[in-house]
Amino acid sequence: MKILFISLGCDKNLVDSENMLGLLSEAGYEITDDETTADVIVVNSCCFIGDAKEESINTIIEMGQYKEKGSLKALIVTGCLAQRYAKEIREDLPEVDAVIGTNSYDDIVNAVEEALKHNKFNSLKTLEGLPHDPQKRIVTTGGHFAYLKIAEGCNKNCTYCVIPSVRGRYRSKKLEDLVAEANRLVDNGVKELILVAQETTLYGIDLYGEKSLHKLLDALNEIPGLFWIRILYCYPEEIDQQLIDAIKRNKKVCHYLDMPIQHCNDEILRAMNRKTNKAELIERISHLRKEIPDITLRTTLITGFPGETPEMHEEMMQFVNDMEFDRLGAFPYSPEENTKAFDMPNQLDEDTKQLWKDEIMELEQEVIFDKNESLIGRVMDCFIEGKVADENAYVGRTYRDAPNVDGYIFIQTEDALMTGDIVRAKITGTYEYDLIGELL
Repeated sequence: MKILFISLGCDKNLVDSENMLGLLSEAGYEITDDETTADVIVVNSCCFIGDAKEESINTIIEMGQYKEKGSLKALIVTGCLAQRYAKEIREDLPEVDAVIGTNSYDDIVNAVEEALKHNKFNSLKTLEGLPHDPQKRIVTTGGHFAYLKIAEGCNKNCTYCVIPSVRGRYRSKKLEDLVAEANRLVDNGVKELILVAQETTLYGIDLYGEKSLHKLLDALNEIPGLFWIRILYCYPEEIDQQLIDAIKRNKKVCHYLDMPIQHCNDEILRAMNRKTNKAELIERISHLRKEIPDITLRTTLITGFPGETPEMHEEMMQFVNDMEFDRLGAFPYSPEENTKAFDMPNQLDEDTKQLWKDEIMELEQEVIFDKNESLIGRVMDCFIEGKVADENAYVGRTYRDAPNVDGYIFIQTEDALMTGDIVRAKITGTYEYDLIGELL
């Protein structure tokens, strides 16, 4: 039996997909990337914002058509959309044979077996504890880097976010289990581990009674063969001196932090139920750059939150200009039912939200151009991601770039390199968001 897997949404969802692939592989199923010959198609869905929800629904409908024009015998929906809208999926999408929630992905083999028997299957376990992970996880990122999900769920309850309702409260994985998983990944060729969770900075608080990300970094740093450790999704109010010191002392930890702040205006931050304010954000950013002068700071912002005024938008523009974030993503606010923000007054129109997003990204583009220019002449380690077609050049990433969200470095050389190689290159120029370098 051939199974096609489609993973939508975030990298945390991707880890769930890779675990499900591992369970299916252990059970003897063959994995395919051809939807026309697949016996089973699994869509691991997302519903974080409206666009993601729409993409998930359209993908389910599109894949369901292969029951008529392909060899498809069973269609399974997993992930956040399945958790949030299980009833609606069962009622409105009859082509779906099984629905599996976010905390039930270890039921994937049962779901496939029952669906192939033409039995409808549903698994929506309570959002407590953690699913059983396989010993064999199938990494789909190319093999040289992998995401390590260190916790599930979130306790922050931001007013715009559905994550606590579809992923549950914060649950950390045991440190020894994470180290064992990391060792297995490195043994299979992974050289960069990217730590992810809804919030990485609270790791261990539920298991050990204290934030323990610094202890996890110490342990991972000791793994032979591992080259880089990258940390994503750090809430600014939880970045303490213990974490900063761990980043400084552990040589494998990239001087890179993804720190989503969403806004800088105090009134909007309170309305979002964020746990920080503008003055604290400025202090945290300044302290990080003082402690780690070459740190790369990435953030995300939401534009057009209910009640945001043109003056508040201009305040955020000035903040972006002053803080000079190295990497930044901005997203128009998406009203999601069953969140507090959904019913807030003074909702903004889509055109305004999009305009403000575009203005922030244009400003950030100027910031990044200037920062890239300042890097000319520096020598950096680079991960090779692939070759540029028909050119003597390769695409790579420096420590300043997380996969799929940041920029690249284009390295000119006639040497033969392989994806996953680690090389040193001198920065010789820039091209929009990307760097140009030569192999040393």
